[in-house]
Amino acid sequence: MSYAANAYARTAQVALSPREAEAAVLMKAARQLQAARDDWDNHAAGLHTVLTFNQKVWTILATAATDPASPLPPDLQQNIANLAAFVFRRILDTMVDPSREKLDALIAINQNLAAGLQGR
Repeated sequence: MSYAANAYARTAQVALSPREAEAAVLMKAARQLQAARDDWDNHAAGLHTVLTFNQKVWTILATAATDPASPLPPDLQQNIANLAAFVFRRILDTMVDPSREKLDALIAINQNLAAGLQGR
């Protein structure tokens, strides 16, 4: 990538609103999960890395959403906490007993939440 393109990419990342940044990172995680699912035989070795990235994303989202200083309503905080708990269980289950089908729910959750954050 050229210097100008790199500079533009860095500027675009800084200019994102928090919601846009959250949506972008969720989509990045979803794309990584989808790539692992689509090319299972070749991505099996990297599955742990992909799942760990998704776990980090959800740790940050859940921590921010459930922080006592969060502006989110309590019921939304609880819904995000519940969703995060499901995501963490599915990640652990997939690490212990890998299966491409187990990625489907993680991909769908990330994509749907990202779409919601983007107002779609």
